[in-house]
Amino acid sequence: MSVIDIRTFTSAAPKQHPHAHGAPHDYSRNPMNVYWEMTQACGLACKHCRAEAVSTPDPNELNHEESRDLLHQIAGFGSPLPHLILTGGDPLRRADLYTLIEEAKSLGLTVSITPSATGDLTFDVFAKLKAHGIDSIGLSLDGSTPARHEAVRGVDGCFAWTMQALQNAAKVGLPVQLNTLVARETVDDLPAIYALLKTVTIMRWSLFFLIAVGRGAMLQPITPEEGEECMHWIFERAQASPFIVATTEAPSYRRVALQHMRQAGWAASEIEKNPVYRGFGIRDGHGIMFVSNQGDVYPAGFLPLTVGNIRTDNVVDMYRHAPIFRSLHTPTMFRGKCGNCEYTTLCGGSRARAFAATGDPLASDPFCPYEPKRVAQMPVHT
Repeated sequence: MSVIDIRTFTSAAPKQHPHAHGAPHDYSRNPMNVYWEMTQACGLACKHCRAEAVSTPDPNELNHEESRDLLHQIAGFGSPLPHLILTGGDPLRRADLYTLIEEAKSLGLTVSITPSATGDLTFDVFAKLKAHGIDSIGLSLDGSTPARHEAVRGVDGCFAWTMQALQNAAKVGLPVQLNTLVARETVDDLPAIYALLKTVTIMRWSLFFLIAVGRGAMLQPITPEEGEECMHWIFERAQASPFIVATTEAPSYRRVALQHMRQAGWAASEIEKNPVYRGFGIRDGHGIMFVSNQGDVYPAGFLPLTVGNIRTDNVVDMYRHAPIFRSLHTPTMFRGKCGNCEYTTLCGGSRARAFAATGDPLASDPFCPYEPKRVAQMPVHT
């Protein structure tokens, strides 16, 4: 029996984190994911849409040459290169989508895309995305039945389009991340959604805990206590799931998962092999950045604090040196419970939710009910 200092996985953890290829990844230097909202144009009317998408593109969205420049700026981060996620709106509405995918791939970027599940998302589109080098695709399913899903997505027929899209992705060999909203309107349906997803082929199921920005203000979040209970349920499902189960805008899930693993006596090497470990330390503005369709740069899509614009500023400089990013890179600057928590480095709370609730991105995340212990050393016996 050995003793592992739990500080390895809490506030004393180093800034660097193992990268997918084994090299250390310093999230204060290079993000893991860059999200680019290619356009606001979309054929759906989702109630929780951050982008408040509309039917036609904004006339001020980045043109083709500006978009190419953005891709070159992102490549300027160097190794390890960020993963680029093309989002919207619906990125399929960009006429130059495929040439921009080719440009990104030529720069060495891995690229994912999150198209809207409409009638335009045909098998031929999947085949074309695959042929142009897309690495994975993101789809959304917010209900286990047409009525429940379409009540959130706002368009009749989109449940069937989503299920067909899952089949088409599997046929062409595109890995899928399936995203599901966690809110008052959906939480009781999660077991049924999980059961449905076990009948299809996906790589990852990511549960997005509602942030009340954009159209998301139309929906109701669950309580912190319900969220904690839901996270315990998620961890239990994840241990036997045929696909990875993860969370978005719920960094306290890492604490819940770590508590489960510690109580079960997992060794540090076992913890490091669990998929949740890959998210340790990543949060809004630290490991993540977001670029709007008009080139504005934000710490995250749900944290609407403009840092600059790629038309006049460089994304690498903004991520590494802009005051808000530097603050978000430094969890010792967080306030309230998040600033005093022994899990602050691996979790750090949702900075977007803190801002939505208080107007302060460094405030405590109101969704987390945990009371910090701030014990200098919390040994775990294995």
